[in-house]
Amino acid sequence: MPTGQIRKALSGFYYVYDQGTVIQTRARGVFRKRGQSPLVGDMVTYTVEGENDGVVTEIEERKNELVRPPISNVDQALLVFSAIEPDFNEHLLDRFLTVIEGYGIEPVVIVTKMDLLSDEQRLKVEHQASYYEQIGYPLIYTYKGDPLLAESIAKLLPNRLSVLAGQSGVGKSTLLNTLLPELKLKTGEISMALGRGKHTTRHVELIEVAGGLLADTPGFSNFELDHLEKEELGECFPEMRKLTCKFRGCLHLKEPGCAVKDAVDVGEIAEHRYDNYLQFLHEIMDRKPRY
Repeated sequence: MPTGQIRKALSGFYYVYDQGTVIQTRARGVFRKRGQSPLVGDMVTYTVEGENDGVVTEIEERKNELVRPPISNVDQALLVFSAIEPDFNEHLLDRFLTVIEGYGIEPVVIVTKMDLLSDEQRLKVEHQASYYEQIGYPLIYTYKGDPLLAESIAKLLPNRLSVLAGQSGVGKSTLLNTLLPELKLKTGEISMALGRGKHTTRHVELIEVAGGLLADTPGFSNFELDHLEKEELGECFPEMRKLTCKFRGCLHLKEPGCAVKDAVDVGEIAEHRYDNYLQFLHEIMDRKPRY
């Protein structure tokens, strides 16, 4: 049976891309019985019924699965943060990074609106953001009218499925328009693009751009830590996961021989990162048990 990738889901139909052809399919009823639903990004097996219609019969195992937007097998998240209006927010960035790492998705940090800063503000933001580059995250600064912006972001996209994430007003729609001018998203229409308008049909679609796939809604909006257990949290901080503590399963709280606390004490790990780690840890520990 042929296999392909779901590139769009809309009104109960799944549009499967298979070697240059798009087949409109429905899902077998058995998925509902299993409590399963095909997602954009899924690799699937399907049968053809008629010239351009078919039925999805099997869903291949997923690398990851997001709820908002409903999409699977994401390789990369472009995390868009503004330098100003709203101000660069390290706490929110740490939350985004932790959630993304927990899904096994590689983050890229994009800082927008650098052209709106005074020299003093720019130095401060560059100092804050440079820490993330030091611990291994790709970092891009954007300036209005930069002719090389589309090219620098396009280099990140080949052979990957990417999503955009970021709070409202940071310039996601501007960035999408730079990469995909045909979208013509107006600033301010972003909530409609996210499917938050009362009467919009919410759907996710994967667009081919620069040799990769990009979800055309800047809609990663679920930043809860529900998918993480307390023992997994430290693995979502690259500067922590490379250290070895005295005891296995160290939560970096009050345990003796904790390499993470030692690294914080000597300034190898930024204090705000450790403080945010502790906040996220308590959030996970205070979560009601799931049955």
